[in-house]
Amino acid sequence: MNRKKAILYMVIAAALWSIGGLFIKLVDWNPMAIAGARSGIGAIVMLCYIKKPVIHFKEKSTLLGACAYASLLVLFVSANKLTTSANAILLQFTAPIWVALFSGWFLKEKVSKSDWATIVFVMVGMVLFFVGDLQTSHTMGNFVALLSGVAMASMIIFIMLQKKGSAVEVTFLGNIFTFIICSPFFFLSMPSLSSLFALLILGIFQLGIPYIFYAKAIRHVTVIEAILIPIIEPLLNPVWVFLVTREAPGSSAVVGGILVMLAIISRGVYHAKKVNLYQE
Repeated sequence: MNRKKAILYMVIAAALWSIGGLFIKLVDWNPMAIAGARSGIGAIVMLCYIKKPVIHFKEKSTLLGACAYASLLVLFVSANKLTTSANAILLQFTAPIWVALFSGWFLKEKVSKSDWATIVFVMVGMVLFFVGDLQTSHTMGNFVALLSGVAMASMIIFIMLQKKGSAVEVTFLGNIFTFIICSPFFFLSMPSLSSLFALLILGIFQLGIPYIFYAKAIRHVTVIEAILIPIIEPLLNPVWVFLVTREAPGSSAVVGGILVMLAIISRGVYHAKKVNLYQE
């Protein structure tokens, strides 16, 4: 797989992840139960793809990556319960900062000035995007959301550190962990038939398939690209809401979204030009 194909796979994954906000609202069930059921269905989809998973339990990065992935899913659901959705998403996507800070230490991968500039513009754009819905209260929820950003960064770094295992198997194992952790919440109530249908959509198309795309692509891009491209996900959320409910985003959200997209695209073009000059 070449870099262009890997980036395309990541964009497809981010687009599929973005339907989560719309379909989660259609599920009338405990949030932890939703997270567990979604992961259980996602694990089945991944098993159909892998067929015969080989989990390298002796490789620390595999287990740590799976634990970080499971933590990400559980912490993000918990953050949405304890704070506003805007706060939860914005603080989760501080992940590029954590990746930039720790990638040099763990991966020996130098973060360039252009990468730092992109991260700054992306974070400014994200703040503009959510500025109307941000709240300074809900301290505990905000802290949990921040931890989900650390978990997201950790997952990517541990996947990059793997020597034997594959990223698909890491996320497959992480989904199993999430299913087990959240299973006690299944018995608090029963979802309706419409909720079960929405859960199937979430498990198959919002978790299982996109993480296969993302996991196949992650080893063929830089660690910064692996965390910046998924930021497309929250930007697409209001697009689906608008198409279904005709609820238009505010002007600051539009400006913020454009700024984020321009920052990511500009970095991609700049990087491609550098590669071409190097090859010449």
